[in-house]
Amino acid sequence: MAIATPTKLDFDQFLDQYPDGQGKYELINGEIVEMRAIRWHDDIADLIIRKFDREIERLNLDYRATGGLVLETRTADGQQQGRHPDVSVGNRTMWQSNRLAYAALDQPIQLAVEVVSTNWEDDYIDKLDEYQRLGIAEYWIVDYLAIGSRNYLGNPKVPTVFVYKLNQQGSYESAAFQAGQPIVSPTFAELTLTMNQLLAA
Repeated sequence: MAIATPTKLDFDQFLDQYPDGQGKYELINGEIVEMRAIRWHDDIADLIIRKFDREIERLNLDYRATGGLVLETRTADGQQQGRHPDVSVGNRTMWQSNRLAYAALDQPIQLAVEVVSTNWEDDYIDKLDEYQRLGIAEYWIVDYLAIGSRNYLGNPKVPTVFVYKLNQQGSYESAAFQAGQPIVSPTFAELTLTMNQLLAA
């Protein structure tokens, strides 16, 4: 659901007008758009954050996992967007260097996760392009309901986690993980997590 504004907003205006209280919002084509999710979606995102947090603590990694970060991205034609990944992993030292700042960044983070909703094209196409353009090192698409196109999921469509890794040329290379296959993460090399575990969240 888009929130009407008199003019199209840039990223700073979006942050200034970000609605208070409950809810998650993105800046899409100059408009504030509410991102609604079902409980299962949120349970999966929460489980991923917990798993990442355990690895960060266990290995004493300089990362911070959160569901509350907003990223300034740009489209191919240079338009500012405000994206709110379901899970973000960024540099903890950088985060703590300015604790009075808003939870918003205009620079790449280490890892972004999108748990697919009915607007699946955003995750597979628009956000993939914007996150690659921003230089996010690792991007997950968690299609737990297998609602993406057969071009991505195959036939029959089954729940899949796609992990995209940024190569030296600045392009994403992808790997797909289904059912009980361990999800291989370049950021968390010792992570033990499968799609089946996510479905059971």
